[in-house]
Amino acid sequence: MRIDSHHHLWRYDPAEYDWISDDMSGLRRDFLTSELRSQLNEAKVDGSVAVQARQSLEETRWLLEMAQEAPILGVIGWAPIAAKDFPAILDDLRQNPLLKGLRHVVQAEPSQFLTRADFQRGIHHLAGTGLVYDLLVYAHQLPEVIAFVDQFPAHSFALDHMGKPAIAQYEIDLWSRNVRELAQRPNVTCKVSGLVTEANPVTWTPELLRLYFDVVLESFGPERLMIGTDWPVCTVASSYSEWWHIVEGWTASLSRSEQTAILGETATRVYRLSGVGA
Repeated sequence: MRIDSHHHLWRYDPAEYDWISDDMSGLRRDFLTSELRSQLNEAKVDGSVAVQARQSLEETRWLLEMAQEAPILGVIGWAPIAAKDFPAILDDLRQNPLLKGLRHVVQAEPSQFLTRADFQRGIHHLAGTGLVYDLLVYAHQLPEVIAFVDQFPAHSFALDHMGKPAIAQYEIDLWSRNVRELAQRPNVTCKVSGLVTEANPVTWTPELLRLYFDVVLESFGPERLMIGTDWPVCTVASSYSEWWHIVEGWTASLSRSEQTAILGETATRVYRLSGVGA
């Protein structure tokens, strides 16, 4: 089975999606399930995981509503993890089995956000729920991520976009060292996603991106890697199907079981997806 472990949906609003800059103007429109289904069908993808794009409970509940129909098999939503009433909010959200995890846009937060007592208190409340916490950070935040993950050795974490290496600046050494260190934690998986927009959107090549892919393949192993497209953000630099073709090329020399893990099995296991292929 082929699973897209990371994509978005939205009804575009300039105020709510102010992070969409002029150089991403093609994203300033609606991206909804009908278009998603067309993309998945073209790339022969069996199911997907929708991920929050703005930090609101309204969006989380909307995504869960959208996921009532195939091919969306799960949702990584947002909730106010640091809030005092988070446990009650979490209990309410968990009534919907399509909620598979939560994410906060830590890349936009100040240094040491992950060390805050109120945020860590919220992560403690996730313990035992089976919900994954998705880590959205820049490469320079990886040391903070390592210290954070060490506080929760039994909880499941997924590193979004391979920790956002600064590919456009051809920086790899420091990112590589930190990613390899993070990969020593067996409770962390890694998404092969978001690379085309961390590179120069015009001049990137599959060969350049493969240098970074090879690092996470060696560090995490196929059983802890999953592919995500980051659609529609990826369309700034790549089509939906093109990203799948690139990953297929990278994995072509791997065994069948290793390919199966990266292309869908890891995501299905980590996010506890059901209804695959429905």
